[in-house]
Amino acid sequence: MSDLLLENQVVVVTGGAGALGQAVVAWFTDRGARVAVLDYSDDLLAAAFPSPSPQHAYITCDLTDRESTGAAISRVVREFGSIHILANIAGGFMMGDPVHATSDKTWDFLFDLNTRSVLNTAAAVVPVMLENGTGKVVNVAARAGVAGAAAMGAYTASKAAVMRLTESMALELREQGINVNAVMPSLIDTPRNRSDMPDADHSKWVKPEDIAEVIGYLASSAARAVHGACVPVDGLS
Repeated sequence: MSDLLLENQVVVVTGGAGALGQAVVAWFTDRGARVAVLDYSDDLLAAAFPSPSPQHAYITCDLTDRESTGAAISRVVREFGSIHILANIAGGFMMGDPVHATSDKTWDFLFDLNTRSVLNTAAAVVPVMLENGTGKVVNVAARAGVAGAAAMGAYTASKAAVMRLTESMALELREQGINVNAVMPSLIDTPRNRSDMPDADHSKWVKPEDIAEVIGYLASSAARAVHGACVPVDGLS
């Protein structure tokens, strides 16, 4: 249990105002970490965290823009002194057209949100971890990234790219004391997904809190020997 205590650890959670992001913030908060919660809107952050913790920071930035991301991470380092854990939760899903009819707009939206955001946070956070000689990075891929699917080509490709980036980062950084891993959720039990699929069997979907547990484990010292893993978190779906 002591391996999962994170008192005085500084954690960056991107997409922290979303359903999964809030569960991840809660998991780290419960274990004593100081959390920098990043999302794209002050209003979104205020709605998600109506009673903000004085131990945390709530920062608006555009994760698809490297300069904006870098400025947000610089603020975290100024306020908290360092960064020990990065949880890349930000991402998005969109059903699309067949591959041959996929628009630049759809492709760019999904790759910016799901993949470029990982590149931008890595560019800003990894140098801090290298200076410390230690760190944990957990990305969110998707089970859908394992194989293509009709009308989901851009989405599956963007999440497959997250998996390859995770594996590459792990090989690049493991000898510098930095662990890089990912989770691969299936359908997540969120209010938005329930609204979009009201007739589905929601009991089989994976809960955000259960994904947060796996993310937390990968970010803890208990997972110090794990590098480049992409862990399925499926529930019963």
